[in-house]
Amino acid sequence: MAKNENKAQQQDEVDKMNNVLSVTEQWIEDNQKWIITAIVVIIAVVAGYLALRHFYLEPRGEQARAEMYKGEIYLERDSFNLALNGDGGDYLGFKAIADKYSNTTAGNLAKAYAGICCYNLGNNEEALEYFKKYDGDDDIFATNITGMIGNCYANMGEYDLAIKNFVKAADKADNELTSPIFLKKAAVVAEKKGDYAKAIKFYEEIKDDYSNSYVGRDIDKYIERAKLLSGK
Repeated sequence: MAKNENKAQQQDEVDKMNNVLSVTEQWIEDNQKWIITAIVVIIAVVAGYLALRHFYLEPRGEQARAEMYKGEIYLERDSFNLALNGDGGDYLGFKAIADKYSNTTAGNLAKAYAGICCYNLGNNEEALEYFKKYDGDDDIFATNITGMIGNCYANMGEYDLAIKNFVKAADKADNELTSPIFLKKAAVVAEKKGDYAKAIKFYEEIKDDYSNSYVGRDIDKYIERAKLLSGK
């Protein structure tokens, strides 16, 4: 009796599964045209992207890198105006490269270089625009660009934003070479604001975390100076 009941239950489960499969098969059959169309569209999109990357983006990236080379030489020579605006010959300038090849890696780097040129030419607001357009997340170059943003804000008298970016750069760098430099910049700007407590905090952070760094070697005198200025 029990065996018969088990067999009946098993058969019932099989029937249910068959019904589900039948419904699924029927849905696939009814919507076969739509499914095939969707698959074709997906394949076309993927193929289109691969073609775009291979035949358009990659060649443009190579062109941008080739055009960047001369600008980097000008940049190394501190010829910031030529690096930024071109030499009137075969070199366009970082500004034009950044616009012309904006969707390439080299074009992205040109934005940062254009910002560096603008900064060194005394154009802090324009430099800031280019730095903000640059999209990088590495621990060295992108971190230094964050520090440059802090420099721009400091020169513009936007002290809170300057401090914010210096601290961000110090935290992201997290090394004994550049972190104490950014923290010291934050402290100096805090002193300009008259916020000596914050300046002391940054100086003491250098002493505690980066005492062996070049900046950390004589940090005590900056701490004492900030304390004297604060009246403590």
